[in-house]
Amino acid sequence: MNGPLSNADLAPVPPELRTWSRWNIAALWIGMAVCIPTYMLAAGMIAAGMTWWQAVLTVLLGNMIVLLPMIANGHGGTKYGVPFPVLARASFGTVGAHVPAIARAIVACGWFGIQTWIGGAAIYSILGALGWLTPATETDMLPFLGISIGQFLCFGAFWVLHVVIVLTGIESIKWVEAYAAPFLIACGVALLIWAFVAVDDTAALFASGTPRPDGVSFWTIFFPQLTAMVGFWATLSLNIPDFTRYCRSQKDQAAGQLLGLPSTMTLFSFVGIIVTGATVVLFGEAIWDPVLLVSRMGSPLVVVLSMIALLIATLSTNLAANVVSPANGFSNLAPRFIGFRGGALITAAIGVLIMPWRLMTDLSDYIFVWLIGYSALLGPIAGIMLCDYFIVRRTELNADALYDPEGEYAGVSGAAMWALVLAVLPNLPGFINAVTGTAGTEEAFFHAFFDQIYGYAWFVGLPLAMLFYRLFKRLP
Repeated sequence: MNGPLSNADLAPVPPELRTWSRWNIAALWIGMAVCIPTYMLAAGMIAAGMTWWQAVLTVLLGNMIVLLPMIANGHGGTKYGVPFPVLARASFGTVGAHVPAIARAIVACGWFGIQTWIGGAAIYSILGALGWLTPATETDMLPFLGISIGQFLCFGAFWVLHVVIVLTGIESIKWVEAYAAPFLIACGVALLIWAFVAVDDTAALFASGTPRPDGVSFWTIFFPQLTAMVGFWATLSLNIPDFTRYCRSQKDQAAGQLLGLPSTMTLFSFVGIIVTGATVVLFGEAIWDPVLLVSRMGSPLVVVLSMIALLIATLSTNLAANVVSPANGFSNLAPRFIGFRGGALITAAIGVLIMPWRLMTDLSDYIFVWLIGYSALLGPIAGIMLCDYFIVRRTELNADALYDPEGEYAGVSGAAMWALVLAVLPNLPGFINAVTGTAGTEEAFFHAFFDQIYGYAWFVGLPLAMLFYRLFKRLP
């Protein structure tokens, strides 16, 4: 398909090239879900006052909830073979679609840098365990960057690995995910077995927890944590068409996601809880960080094998979750000049420029504050797209007009933009309180009422956006 809004990577995937089965989609989700943030996910819930089983059920419920828009948004990708930025043109307009595409791309670039730094740190640890690197000294530190030469070279090596894979195209990512999935499942099972064998009293594995503060009900903790859990994959619930466009059928994309997402997220969070329980018995403290745990194991062979597993987990997550979407988003900005590979290179470059090792100092805030914050923006975008595709258009789109700068989807959709603004507004005061760290204090910029609304950000924004968009589309 030719034109100023199309290129070989944004054009519809022809039926004969839609070869992904439900296993490919399930493997994609296993590869994305098995990562360090998932392993540590229950830590924040247990620290807030949940028991281990409440944390596990919250993870399961959150992923079952986000699975619904995930499958629904994936429908358009499979039916028309188009990626997320192109599908967004139906609701936001051919120009307005840049808003959801770039909003999704920005957070992906940040995560790409962070995950690449984590992978580089794993390489650094492997070389250290083998005795090929000595601990960095002050003279080894690079000026301005604040990291050692060895750390930067390991980060660069992992970065280059990503670039080599993405330059070979989307099929190489499919290959990586398919082969990484069974290995990562085996690693999770091995960790569980180690935890149960390493301790004498298995009941102690479930004992790690933090008492709930006096006067704080379970529901006060539950809903913000559930919102954060939904926000964990709110990004992918938007750009899932980037993958489902390659599926053979709607059954394949739906069944693959059902098999791969909730089960893997729940299992790997459970692994984190059990293994952390074992660290309390073995080391006298709860060690939630798997990198720190590996360093405590002592044996160089165990350290190397564990770090290789972390390396593969980080690579598979990063390629699928943090490269494909921004690559298509940047390509959508200038289809004539930027293809998938060009967009991926821009993503990789931004991942270096943000200096992710500095972001890592605030990773807990990045996960638990910004996940809710971004869900406040991405929830309304999902609501607008779902309302447009299923309610307004009944899944019937003019595929040619999606690529026509003068067609029925041309320009900017006022209905979508106004619906987006109005759906985000109720969560904005609570977001400001959270970011400034003043929520629940006398110094808060806005009343505590807005903090309560913000705790339900995704659940507030998505239906509001659907309502406003439907009303605006009815207006003459």
